[in-house]
Amino acid sequence: MSWRRGGGADGVARRWVLLLCVGSFCLGLLFTNRMWTLPEASEVAIPNDRRGKESELMAGDCSIRKVQGKHDYSDMLHISDTHRDSQTLDKTIANLETELSAARTLQDSFLNGSPVQEEYKAAEPTGRRKYLMVIGINTAFSSRKRRDSIRNTWMPQGEMRKKLEEEKGIIIRFVIGHSAISGGIVDRAIQAEDKKHGDFMRLEHVEGYLELSGKTRAYFATAVALWDANFYVKVDDDVHVNIATLGNILSKHILKPRVYIGCMKSGPVLSDKDVRYYEPEHWKFGEVGNKYFRHATGQLYAISKDLATYISINKHVLHKYINEDVSLGAWLIGLDVEHIDDRRLCCGTPPDCEWKAQAGNTCAASFDWKCSGICNSVQNIWGVHKKCSEGEKALLTASF
Repeated sequence: MSWRRGGGADGVARRWVLLLCVGSFCLGLLFTNRMWTLPEASEVAIPNDRRGKESELMAGDCSIRKVQGKHDYSDMLHISDTHRDSQTLDKTIANLETELSAARTLQDSFLNGSPVQEEYKAAEPTGRRKYLMVIGINTAFSSRKRRDSIRNTWMPQGEMRKKLEEEKGIIIRFVIGHSAISGGIVDRAIQAEDKKHGDFMRLEHVEGYLELSGKTRAYFATAVALWDANFYVKVDDDVHVNIATLGNILSKHILKPRVYIGCMKSGPVLSDKDVRYYEPEHWKFGEVGNKYFRHATGQLYAISKDLATYISINKHVLHKYINEDVSLGAWLIGLDVEHIDDRRLCCGTPPDCEWKAQAGNTCAASFDWKCSGICNSVQNIWGVHKKCSEGEKALLTASF
């Protein structure tokens, strides 16, 4: 078949073929463009069931994130509250420890390793009875006759002693520990004597002449735990005491916080083993022939409550010298303490105390220096009491 140029049916057919080709080409371009144009992610068709599941997952994820956020915030609040509670607990514990320290001031433990300060006094419990003084009479198992001689002279008995405690605020007790064999015959004898008179203070201390420093330390610790007093007095059981005069002397110093009252002395440090009052630790006091620091003679002395409390709290670290009066002086010399030297606390026996009584200057304590107490006190204390006593009326009418 041949193609011809020019008109006719063949010309018409060629035009339609050309138009068809052009149209097909344009249609192909259009279809190709549609196929190669990638849809946006948001335009991708998702089946309804799948879309619902994914919507739930997305909603769940948001919820998880919201809940997680709440948990994180709650955890932060919980941590903050825990920290705050911990601080509050620490503060509460600190306050309780402070209150406990103040309570132990009246019991037996410590207050910062020093005499009681003014701010702690306000924290002390107010329920305890306040006494003027506690008089502890140092005695031994073998001193039954000495104790009876004191009971029959200057120490009130029975209802009179109870009245003295209730009305005058004065406690008097014989001070003794226990034997090396606890519950032995000497301990049972003291128990029987105490049952009869009710005038003992028993210590957790093993008795012994070379243990007087430890006994003195135990006495102050025990006394301050048992009674809340302004003063704590130690006296030997061969000394005569005028209680009202002693109370008047001490009451003049009642407003002072730390006082140490007695007859102050400074004797030689004895380095000879064969003499009485030998000091095994004499080398600590310097060269041979040196003297002790000033301290009260051991027959009678008194310390204020703050000092007794200090001894109670620090009793386990206070060094004991062989002589108990030296030990007490050593415990106090490094503190802010006022030493008061009052010679009415160490008068001699008659005629010394007798002359002073007649002159209106009654002695608080009388003894013989050569015997470190009243010589043969069981017999001679009667004469001292008769000539140097202030009289029973003085104690009944005394106002401290």
